[in-house]
Amino acid sequence: MKKVLLHLMLVSAITFSVSSCKKTATTDVPATDEISAETKAKIAQLGFGTSDVKKTEDGYLVEGDINLTDELLNSTPSQMLVRVGNAEQYRTTNLITPAAGRVYTILVSNLTSAFEQGTDLAIARYNALGLKFTFQRITSGTPDITVLGFNQRPRGGYITLGSSGFPTSTGAPYNTIKMNTNAQAYGTNPDVKYVGSVLQHELGHCIGMRHTDYYDRSISCGGATSNEGASTVGAILIPGTPSTATLAAASWMLACSNGGDRTFNSADVTGLNYLYK
Repeated sequence: MKKVLLHLMLVSAITFSVSSCKKTATTDVPATDEISAETKAKIAQLGFGTSDVKKTEDGYLVEGDINLTDELLNSTPSQMLVRVGNAEQYRTTNLITPAAGRVYTILVSNLTSAFEQGTDLAIARYNALGLKFTFQRITSGTPDITVLGFNQRPRGGYITLGSSGFPTSTGAPYNTIKMNTNAQAYGTNPDVKYVGSVLQHELGHCIGMRHTDYYDRSISCGGATSNEGASTVGAILIPGTPSTATLAAASWMLACSNGGDRTFNSADVTGLNYLYK
């Protein structure tokens, strides 16, 4: 998730206007022009934008906060239910496949109490929905999802708040969420609800959710209208969610954060219920 920076006339005020769920990797990530045309073609085929692709340890970072693993990039999913240009809730081809009552464990590794409490808040919000699976934070052992820290300053007009990826082809959730520990991301005394809303968003990616505004990132990130492009897979409509942008501005899966607490709206709940209840 990302936070967009203001550059004009707010010298004495808070400089962060909008946060996004766009995430970046570390500062030594190669530039976009180092990504091969073949790789970009695979990314586009999955339905993701190629304007800002960065190499990561196990794949490629797209849309600012989504890590496409090499496994996903080289897969050939057959799902073709795609809608481009409206504001439904969108899922990816890969979903988790929990049996009823499945508990996915989360370990927060070497982060402050604000990140632990934020994780607890995000977990409580998911568990309150009564889905077929629940999350549980553990303090030792081997987790399904690990929350790690990285430290990265603002760049390119925004600061990365966190990053994650999509489920594996075998139906397991993506196993890593990275949260930015730089003071310009959450401040020196992070607000638990703010941190929790970002973690809630990142968990959404881990279970297969795309950005609500992938078709027009200006809804949450500002600037010019930007459509990530049509896809054959990777942006699958969820029946029963809105066909207009009426509720898009409040969704927990918007690409950029509003700099505060954001949780599920009614359409988000409809989408999660359809997939996992």
